[in-house]
Amino acid sequence: MPAYVLGHKIPDSDSICSAISLAYLKNAIGEEAVPVRMGELNPETTFILDTFGLDTPELKTSFAGESVYIVDHSDRAQSPDDLSEATVLGIVDHHKLGDITTSAPLECWIRPVGCSNTIIKEMYDYYNVEVPKGIAGIMMSAILSDTVIFKSPTCTPVDVAAVETLAAIAGVEDYKAFGVEMFKVKSRVEGTPVRELVMRDFKDFEMSGKRVGIGQLETVDLSVFDSVKADLQTDIARLKQEGGRHSVCLLLTDIMQEGSELLVVGDDLSIVEGAFDTSIIDGKVWLDGVLSRKKQVVPPLEKAFA
Repeated sequence: MPAYVLGHKIPDSDSICSAISLAYLKNAIGEEAVPVRMGELNPETTFILDTFGLDTPELKTSFAGESVYIVDHSDRAQSPDDLSEATVLGIVDHHKLGDITTSAPLECWIRPVGCSNTIIKEMYDYYNVEVPKGIAGIMMSAILSDTVIFKSPTCTPVDVAAVETLAAIAGVEDYKAFGVEMFKVKSRVEGTPVRELVMRDFKDFEMSGKRVGIGQLETVDLSVFDSVKADLQTDIARLKQEGGRHSVCLLLTDIMQEGSELLVVGDDLSIVEGAFDTSIIDGKVWLDGVLSRKKQVVPPLEKAFA
């Protein structure tokens, strides 16, 4: 029986590309593994897989009785609902340590870098496995996406070195220009349902017993959201009620201005205001320099909810 390699419920590029790259590595060292996804691909991820000729992993949401590797998260809220009925063989992640626990020892690669694929590149080096051209391309792309082309405060020299090596293998001469094209695809809103935009990169977090949803949309020009911003605000209010959430935040991140407009609804907005030492007016506020949900949004919110 193969082990399944899976990212979080609403997959971003790192989640999908990590599943593919780790599954390839596991097969290369004699461990049968299959990459899967728990949700639909966003436009950026589709662009990446198409560019480098990789197939979309199969959709699979139930894992009772199966063996799994978890990538790009370690929180139960982002994992399969029946994870407790599966055997977790390992976790590869670049976020804070979550609440997944196991009854048996497991393989853990958890590092404070900008992207899970950076860690997987280290795993390829550790096992002395050559990275194929296509796999190198998607790994490079995921790192550029997660580090916002090296602008995110989560980016480390290890991420930069990994991209340089992987770009050479993939035959990408100007990886920064490729990254900009990737973000242009990522920020397209024309003809996209509002709910799809809100959920494009959305995660739920448990903060002192409160459920807090945080989504993020990244763009090279914040004005692309002008025509849909009011609808986005309306929809996150609906999403809050539907999921029994205390708060829902949506970051509209401008990678060129290096900041984010935060749209927020909640039972007590003073908690969010305290987290960022700011005032929320009409459900929104500009957060200068904020690019990373993982490092600049989740930690201050968790502290404020404590």
